Amino acid sequence: MTRSLQAVAYRRPSVLESAAGGQLLGLETSRGATPMGVKDHPQFFAGFLTSPQVASAALLAVADVAAARYYQQQLRASLDPVVTGNGDRLRFESFSGCCGVYARLDVLEPGLDGGEVGHGTTNVDVNNPLREALSRIGSDDPLHLRVGPEELAVTTMDGPVVEKKVPLPDRWLRGFAEAQVIAAGFDLRAELPAADAVRFLRALPRGGGRAASAGPRWVVPSGNTLRPTTRAVPGAVCLPGPERLIALQRVLRHATALRVYGPAVTAGAAATASAWEVVLPGMRLTLTLSPDASRGFSGEGGVLDALTTDEAAEDAELISVLLAWEPRVDVADLASASGLTPERVRAALIRLGTSGRVGYDTAEAAYFHRELPYDAERVERHNPRLRSARALVTAGAVALDGALGTVTAEDGHVHRVRDEAGVLSCSCLWWAKYRGGRGPCKHALAVRMVRRGDAAAERDMARVEADAR
Repeated sequence: MTRSLQAVAYRRPSVLESAAGGQLLGLETSRGATPMGVKDHPQFFAGFLTSPQVASAALLAVADVAAARYYQQQLRASLDPVVTGNGDRLRFESFSGCCGVYARLDVLEPGLDGGEVGHGTTNVDVNNPLREALSRIGSDDPLHLRVGPEELAVTTMDGPVVEKKVPLPDRWLRGFAEAQVIAAGFDLRAELPAADAVRFLRALPRGGGRAASAGPRWVVPSGNTLRPTTRAVPGAVCLPGPERLIALQRVLRHATALRVYGPAVTAGAAATASAWEVVLPGMRLTLTLSPDASRGFSGEGGVLDALTTDEAAEDAELISVLLAWEPRVDVADLASASGLTPERVRAALIRLGTSGRVGYDTAEAAYFHRELPYDAERVERHNPRLRSARALVTAGAVALDGALGTVTAEDGHVHRVRDEAGVLSCSCLWWAKYRGGRGPCKHALAVRMVRRGDAAAERDMARVEADAR
């Protein structure tokens, strides 16, 4: 697994301190992207939180996920959450060290008061003393929130006084991208009122013991609650590793509803990812779970098709120019502004997601613009299946014959790739094991690359002949 050290620097630690008329929560920012370009320690907000207790608990839940490994728990990892200003809201995101849980807190316009929200993305410092201070907030006395340093601090302090260096695995970055792609295929499956939501979530296992290792569970909507079932049935939602929802326990007493999102499933379907959103006063806290506690998002393969085409790369460059930290990216508007079809816009958004430039909000069924503050471009270069597929194409190992493609692998074995209603199946062990459930294998990717290359060559030839006439 490829790893690098990610250096994040802050002018001082984030703190919760007494201030005139209440308390001040000062969240320090690192180097980040803004509409004016990359900037050291940008400020995104200075105002008040309308529900201080709720916001503090929800922010701690996001920090819990950033510091957690729900699989192989003896290995510790902690990355500072990412904050994005979208003009009308603040989004705090984190990803677990095991790559299986994605968390996002959306502090919406009703949750903020007295200040304008800026635009941009960076890391935000959430240190242990701050966590302890936030956990002691016991009333809704006025709480001033500052995301980013005060201008005075920027002009009078020389250089960073806090620096952290944390390991940044490539699979963590790939997982961040895959989680967005998978969530884009979710629909709302159930909504529980507050009392029933709290009752259901408090009954879930909190980790350890036999219940935590019993494998994926399934639940089906039943009245105002969710009823467990032993297998997938139409309308069911997978609850893989229910102990991984433990971070939601921090906000249950403030919950007004629980919304559950997932893909459509058929009887006997394999485990799937799902998203669990607790609705709070002026904000939303969402946890997205991978299909299994031992199975991180990084290997799901949902982005691979979008990475195989030069067309998607060119489209992504065009679409990226049109993004402006919108809280909701409208595909139809982008299609109109770019001249691309909606399908090509969606492929471009997936491509942009691989470098952390868009996320997906299940509550609003829309992408949103953000720029992860990491060197995420290496995700594509280091994706093992994509890299292997390109090597096969370069070696001339792919032969096409109608709906059939044959790929001669490095070891001399010949694999047959078939096109069945647009879905490429393969005779290799990867396909036999996952049946497409974790994206295409390297042989199917190689066949798709060659097909698209041939199609592009035919279009270019037709264009040349048309020009000649």
